[in-house]
Formats: sequence, structure tokens, C-alpha cells
Amino acid sequence: MRRAERLHALTAARRRGGTRGRRAESLAASAVRELLGVLDPCSRERAEVLADRIWVDLPDGPPWRVHSALEEAMTEQRVVRLRFTSRRGEETPRDVEPMLFASTRGEWYLVGWCRLREAVRWFPRSQIRAAHVTRAACSGHDVTEIGRPADSARSATLHG
Repeated sequence: MRRAERLHALTAARRRGGTRGRRAESLAASAVRELLGVLDPCSRERAEVLADRIWVDLPDGPPWRVHSALEEAMTEQRVVRLRFTSRRGEETPRDVEPMLFASTRGEWYLVGWCRLREAVRWFPRSQIRAAHVTRAACSGHDVTEIGRPADSARSATLHG
């Protein structure tokens, strides 16, 4: 993929909400600036024209601070205290040890060990009303406890 195409893809991801959270947004913005800096003037202008042709109307979702807290808890492997609304509309506090983020059928999930249920649970981000990172360290649950991903699922990768 050429630099201009990568820049276009990254800009599109930022605009459609694929990099929500202060840290991720900052990193994405930095990557866009870096790519813009190495493009020749013609490619830069083409990328800017293409970026202007992307319109995004983000659905209502959890506040940015929820995304930032989930990201911090995952990175630091700290327990996160959620205010979670169940499918039945019941709001419950949950202390969760984050294990991974998953996206399926257009919905993002925090997958982690729920200390209340003493089991792995999938929490749709759209149902997380608040999140607070605690000082408690995760106890070391392994991703293998979640099971096998679907054959069509793939991990994010930093290599080609």
C-alpha cells in the first residue's frame, strides 16, 4: 500500500471513530502528521482531497473518558470498575480484569474476567456507562481462557 493510501485509510479510521480515546487519537494524529511530512506535494494534495470526501456521523456511544479508562486498564493490566447496563436495562457495578478487545458484527467488546460472576464475560462498549481504573493489578487470567476466535477473526498486527 502506498503512503497516500495508508494516510487515507488512517484518516478514514480516525473519522469513523476507529481510534477513540485520547491516547489512540493522539497516536493516530501523530501518524497522520508523519505521513503528511514525507509525501510529495502532489500526493499530499490528493490525500487531503480524498480525506475531505469522507463524512462520518458517529453513533451515540460511551463517553471518551470510558474509552480512555478501558485503554489504560488494558495497557496497565489493572482492574477496571464498570458501571454496566445489562440487556434487560439493569445497571450493575462490575470489577473486570481486562483480557482483550474484540470487534464482531459492528460492536466492540471489552472481554475480561468479571469478578462478580467469577467468569469470562463480554461487555459491549455501548453498554458501559462509566469506567474507572483501580489500583488493583489483574490476577493474570490468560487469553486462552476465552476460547478460540472465529475462523474469520484475526488479531491486529504491527507487521504487514
